[in-house]
Amino acid sequence: MGYKVAVVGATGNVGREMLNILDERKFPADEVVALASRRSMGVEVSYGDRTLKVKALENYDFSDVDICLMSAGGSVSKEWSPRIAAAGAVVIDNSSAWRMDPDVPLIVPEVNADAAAGFTKKNIIANPNCSTAQLVVALKPLHDKAVIKRVVVATYQSVSGAGKDAMDELFSQTKAVYTNSELINKKFPKRIAFNVIPEIDVFMEDGYTKEEWKMMMETKKILDPKIRLSATCVRVPVFVGHSEAVNIEFEHPISADEARDILRH
Repeated sequence: MGYKVAVVGATGNVGREMLNILDERKFPADEVVALASRRSMGVEVSYGDRTLKVKALENYDFSDVDICLMSAGGSVSKEWSPRIAAAGAVVIDNSSAWRMDPDVPLIVPEVNADAAAGFTKKNIIANPNCSTAQLVVALKPLHDKAVIKRVVVATYQSVSGAGKDAMDELFSQTKAVYTNSELINKKFPKRIAFNVIPEIDVFMEDGYTKEEWKMMMETKKILDPKIRLSATCVRVPVFVGHSEAVNIEFEHPISADEARDILRH
């Protein structure tokens, strides 16, 4: 018997990708429901070779839903995740709303899948920031081998991390540069086309941005609270794909060849 899965935020880039991956991985779902705000009601989205009509989140009855994949932003998640969880569904949230809640496990399956058992406290599971997720997957086997003391990481993050509007802005600004048209900034504080912006999310009092803070705190929660981490996060003018340059200090000796071999396996 399969699951009933609801995807909240199904019309967004991430929601659509969730639907693609559920189909691609042949997740055992007997029914998949696409949900979004009332203004998206009736919009059609693809789920494999099927088409789903989007239903309104505000009116939906979650009482028979097993799993809810939530990708509608932090404010929506803060309001709706507890309601959906109370109806009996396990909520897997893609926003930053629940990541640092001590009663909500923060999970990267390749790193700390066992911690997911803690979902029973609130019926909510959080997943980390995109740059944290790819970082800890690389750090985990190295930490197991030689114990990581300190990490200095610089990220180079594509505009897809800021959503569809950000991708549209890069496209329109790039076109404007070539056609000598007016450049308009909406999603970013500076022009993103042919530029890099070392400011992702807002600046905090200590000079780090919220994105950099997330990497520090989430790595500690997922991997080891004793790891010291410093991050510099930069938005770069590419549509898809984040990359990172990582410097690691270990407790025990480990050679570059050993590290490569561990990562290769």
